[in-house]
Amino acid sequence: MDIQRETAKAILKIGAVGFKPNNPITFKSGILSPVYVDNRKFPFNPEQWRIIIDGFKKLIEEKNIEVDVYAGVEAAGIPHSAALGFYTNTPSVFVRKEVKDHGTVKRVEGGDVFGKKVVLIEDLVTTGGSSLSVVEALRAEEAKIDNCLVIVSYGFQEGVEAFKSSGVILHALTTFSYILDEAFIAGMFSQAEKLLIEDWFNDPHGWAGRHGFNNKL
Repeated sequence: MDIQRETAKAILKIGAVGFKPNNPITFKSGILSPVYVDNRKFPFNPEQWRIIIDGFKKLIEEKNIEVDVYAGVEAAGIPHSAALGFYTNTPSVFVRKEVKDHGTVKRVEGGDVFGKKVVLIEDLVTTGGSSLSVVEALRAEEAKIDNCLVIVSYGFQEGVEAFKSSGVILHALTTFSYILDEAFIAGMFSQAEKLLIEDWFNDPHGWAGRHGFNNKL
């Protein structure tokens, strides 16, 4: 199985990635984007979700990644880490984005990760900030973590550098290059729109100004 291409097809099949090159959406950070991602749709589509879980398993095997525990990021990463753990008979935990203000006041929930080799499971990585915050939380519990698996990463340079500086290797099932190619083949946008989207990935911060979308900010 070609993991990257099959993952890209699965993402498009369930409508988890959409394109609005001429009417971009605004991220929480304020960046205008011609692309949106919603991998939370996978559990509702088990046929395509199996491709993702099989892909994670194959990636673990191909990269010879040792794992004692899978950890899912609250909330979108949890279904994938739990399913992968169940599928491979491996323990899994989930990690809160913030410490809860009641109960055990913990971020890592579900089991003890002390001294365990933990692999982080994410649905999407942009700048890497939230993922690496979870890595810090796991390391605070004395977990050994240096690998993160994600369905798709935006591939932003700031994210690449952040993971590198934290000593974490990011493994993505697919890239937006594959997704864009498959979407173009499916007729989801024109060649001109494809170039517009590709330009956003080259420089997302300056993209709006280059293409006259500043009035949308």
